[in-house]
Amino acid sequence: MNRRTVLAATAGAAVAAHATPAFGAAAAADADAIVVGHGLAGLVATAELVAAGRKVLLLDQEPEASLGGQAWWSFGGLFFVNSVEQGLMGVKDSYDLAWQDWLGSAGFDRGVDDPAGPDYWAYKWAQAYVQFAAGEKRSWLSGLGLQWFPAVGWAERGGGKADGHGNSVPRFHVTWGTGPAIVEPFEKKVRAGVAAGKVVFKFRHRVDEVVVTNGAVTGVRGAILEASSAARGTPSSRTVIGDFDLKAPIVIVTSGGIGANQDLIRQNWPARLGPPPGFMVTGVPAHVDGRMLAITQKAGGRIVNPDRMWHYTEGLRNFAPIWPNHGIRILPGPSSIWLDAKGKRFSAPDMPGYDTLHTLGTITASGYDYSWFVTTQKIVDKEFALSGSEQNPDLTGKNLWLLLSRIWQTPEPIQKFQKYGADFVQAATLPELVAGMNRLAGNNLLDPADVKRQVDARDREIDNAYSKDAQVMGIRNALDYLGDQISRTASIHKILDTSAGPLVAVRLNVLTRKTLGGLQTDLSGRVLNAAGAPVPGLYAAGEVSGFGGGGVHGYRSLEGTFLGGCLFSGRQAGKAAAAALA
Repeated sequence: MNRRTVLAATAGAAVAAHATPAFGAAAAADADAIVVGHGLAGLVATAELVAAGRKVLLLDQEPEASLGGQAWWSFGGLFFVNSVEQGLMGVKDSYDLAWQDWLGSAGFDRGVDDPAGPDYWAYKWAQAYVQFAAGEKRSWLSGLGLQWFPAVGWAERGGGKADGHGNSVPRFHVTWGTGPAIVEPFEKKVRAGVAAGKVVFKFRHRVDEVVVTNGAVTGVRGAILEASSAARGTPSSRTVIGDFDLKAPIVIVTSGGIGANQDLIRQNWPARLGPPPGFMVTGVPAHVDGRMLAITQKAGGRIVNPDRMWHYTEGLRNFAPIWPNHGIRILPGPSSIWLDAKGKRFSAPDMPGYDTLHTLGTITASGYDYSWFVTTQKIVDKEFALSGSEQNPDLTGKNLWLLLSRIWQTPEPIQKFQKYGADFVQAATLPELVAGMNRLAGNNLLDPADVKRQVDARDREIDNAYSKDAQVMGIRNALDYLGDQISRTASIHKILDTSAGPLVAVRLNVLTRKTLGGLQTDLSGRVLNAAGAPVPGLYAAGEVSGFGGGGVHGYRSLEGTFLGGCLFSGRQAGKAAAAALA
């Protein structure tokens, strides 16, 4: 070798060192861990690994604009038990009451006591999560700078039995700043890891294979997609410009669920919910495609409870869509009359805000894929909210004055949907309203006389301070709670009270959202195989794991538990993976 050869070799080594992460240059592995998915669970897991001094590659098929995933778009609701905010509202909560509600809602019935059963680890995750929600969850997040709106929401009020489905008390805590505020502290931690040389982002890296060598996970392979300037949530290019093969002794899959893949939803749709709707609006961006479920299964992971899913019944077609078939959910108060497509009023528990999946089954059993709210402008003004950070500029922007303006005016996003949305009808009289509903549906299923008969019957129940009508009893129950009085329930009145008008009808579509089953994991987030043993080196967190254990919610959610499930499972997996690397 001469001097020129030595210099050339030295220069080549220097270029290679700059072209790859510094922590991958001196070893066969490119990092201590690879995290697949840069949503909330992925950010939390990465933050835990960095806190323990580990070196991480964070991969996602989307561009940097979509960092934070679905959580960024969320309303920011979190499930706490016996919180400061509940105390301010006069709510008496406890772990025992929350656990009773969780079990009544989850309905675990698939091998809870059998280590090989689909619900074995789901039950253990549920128990651990409710303890977390009743314990350190709030103080942990508060320590990261998060705050919550003081009026606690009362979501999923249940099916009417103390030990059945639903929240016995309000537990839905809206984060000040909504979803972006929840993402922010973890994004900051990860970006600090990037600055410290502990994390490398790998945007536009689509994982196509989890590599297994001699029975253990050793990395991932896939395609590099072309750079994309797609805005957050909008579809990005799938043009492949190269491939990659990255190595690490641990891979954590945090890739989300199947909510935008309607073919996969219909494939796994449970018979207990009736036939899948012919038309559904989509509640999540197109990249929530469920690809990593099958890819991780091929690497040895076990998928359990794929028929458990969570879709909403109050979806609107977005007049200004961001992603394909974009739907927005109405978060309803308790007062609107709910009719099926033929105009038959629903009975308990199919009332606004009570039992989402039972109502979904009732809608599909009607033979149609939509239903109706019949309501008043007074109810719309006080009770209608829209899910999503972008639909709540006051809460998301932490604008107190704009928030207070809800007291004297209809929030602007609601006004826009009433003006431009395809699903709203407004009229001065009930016959005019029903005629408009029939025009919107393109049929004559609604009989004006029958709709009037049912509205009159409901209105007669308002004359006394007591009633046999379950919905009217529910409205009075809501008005006994300070939080609902302040922000979520209109004073009780007759639908045909002209001073509360005009009359409003809303066509409600089924809106896709969450996967409740997924990869089965133990309490460390380790993915289990068909025999119930951990796949060496393979972890999962967030929606891809059913928010823990392959289905922490069982059959039904108590709400405020999806973001919380990402936080808790991401934390568990990140801590356990960091310890395994010690």
